Amino acid sequence: MDRHEAVLRELNMYPLWVRRDVVVVNSAQDTHRLNTPSPLVGEGRGEGGTENSTLSLALPPQGGGDELAVVPSKIKATGKSFQINSNLSWPELKSAVHSCQACALRAGCSQTVFGVGAEKADWLFIGEAPGEEEDASGEPFVGAAGKLLENMLLALKLKRSNVYIANVIKCRPPEDRSPHVGEIAQCLPYLQRQIALIQPKVIVALGKVASNALLGNDATLASLRGTPHNYQGIPLIVTYHPSYLLRSPMEKAKAWQDLCLAVETLKK
Repeated sequence: MDRHEAVLRELNMYPLWVRRDVVVVNSAQDTHRLNTPSPLVGEGRGEGGTENSTLSLALPPQGGGDELAVVPSKIKATGKSFQINSNLSWPELKSAVHSCQACALRAGCSQTVFGVGAEKADWLFIGEAPGEEEDASGEPFVGAAGKLLENMLLALKLKRSNVYIANVIKCRPPEDRSPHVGEIAQCLPYLQRQIALIQPKVIVALGKVASNALLGNDATLASLRGTPHNYQGIPLIVTYHPSYLLRSPMEKAKAWQDLCLAVETLKK
């Protein structure tokens, strides 16, 4: 038994999430066929976010007032402009995030959750926002969702240490609610600077909130999956958030398809 198999067995995720030598085939219907479907298994509650969550406008940006449903593409029109120095280094960016008071979220969380991993990584995984466990640890994707993400990485022969993992929002929203559009507008420049510093070869957006924020639309996850998108010249692949996969295990085979598409996109 090799180390790969041993880890999967320890997580009770073998043999249903084992990377095979698969080839992703693009059909006329833009579907992806695997030689061996590899759904994931697992249960539990991970970091905040649902695949059907909606984004709400919070005006003023401090979070007060009534909430109105808007699409992320209206962020610039509805939220006050928030700018950061485009030349910030890693230490300066981390310090800026830690001391940020641009919205009300910082006052209600224990600490900021900046991101972890290799600062010059080929792979960048982006989620929605920290949950309770992330807020306590200061690290994105811990707990059940984090274990599932680590297992997904392992199936791709990757580790947390050689990819980069971050969230759109750096502070935990109250009660793990979905971020308001105004909050996304305030926090997005930090993520954009992280992407510029990392210069990844592929971005994997985990869930609808992350996908919509990066692509500037309100498209459904179903419509975004299955084809590479473009984020400022970087291929972007959309898939499910690990916490959603824990609640909806039947969708885990589709997540494997998305990861295989990311592998093939990276090769190109």
